[in-house]
Amino acid sequence: MSSLRDIKKRIANVGTTQQMVKAMYMIASTKLHKARAQLEGVRPIYQELKRVVRELGRQKKARSHIFYQGREVQNSLYIVLTSDRGFSGSYSASILAKALEHMDEGKNEKILVVGSKGHHFFKKRGKNIVRTITNLPDAQVYYGSESIGNWAIDLYLSGEVDEVFVVYTRFETVLNYEPCVDRLLPVDTGGIEIDDDYDHIKYEPDVTRFIDNVIPFFMHMSLFRAFSESHTSEEAARMVNMDTAGKNAEEMIRDLTRMYNRRRQAAITQEISEIVGSASMLNIEE
Repeated sequence: MSSLRDIKKRIANVGTTQQMVKAMYMIASTKLHKARAQLEGVRPIYQELKRVVRELGRQKKARSHIFYQGREVQNSLYIVLTSDRGFSGSYSASILAKALEHMDEGKNEKILVVGSKGHHFFKKRGKNIVRTITNLPDAQVYYGSESIGNWAIDLYLSGEVDEVFVVYTRFETVLNYEPCVDRLLPVDTGGIEIDDDYDHIKYEPDVTRFIDNVIPFFMHMSLFRAFSESHTSEEAARMVNMDTAGKNAEEMIRDLTRMYNRRRQAAITQEISEIVGSASMLNIEE
């Protein structure tokens, strides 16, 4: 049975942990606010680029371009965005499970993994990790996503990979974020049919060079948007997790305080009984 001193010490320890959790909650909340602002800024750019790229797919000449024309798949590149830090609940586990599920289609995958959580996960399973990026500062995400996009395009054009996917977590609300797999190359033209009317649209200097320039920018914005979605989801998951931990700590302190009060009351009652008992014995002896 725990003594009053032990219970009091546990209350103090849990209280210290609760203060740390509150601080981490405030940090995650601040980062979430910044991440959402960034995400809201990049989403419209990405959506408009996606519309332009898909409309290009209506032209016959565009469909014959290497960025649109599919080929027999022998190697697939997966760009998987995970976390470097913990305390985010099932955030990393969900996206890694989604990536692993998509890879189980019998393809020879090459993996660029962002985040130490993903690196340890795939390394433990013997997956083909060709590149790992960890501790990427927020200030370098924009140019970092451009660099990754250009690197992926080089692999695709050289024939080292035949398709490129990005695996990320799409942010919906603070309590809702879904793991997703998007194909970046070749451009997804699903549901789009060739339309002769689009052949009359003029591009300067021509449609081929326009595609050569717009696809790298589309890759850049797609990856930057995926980074923004994942970062926002991660901070939301961490904030919710810290909120839950804070509530658990508060409940634990409440239960320990009740236990301490009961034990203290029992001890006081016992002391009073002993005093009364001693007084009674003295009266009997007299």
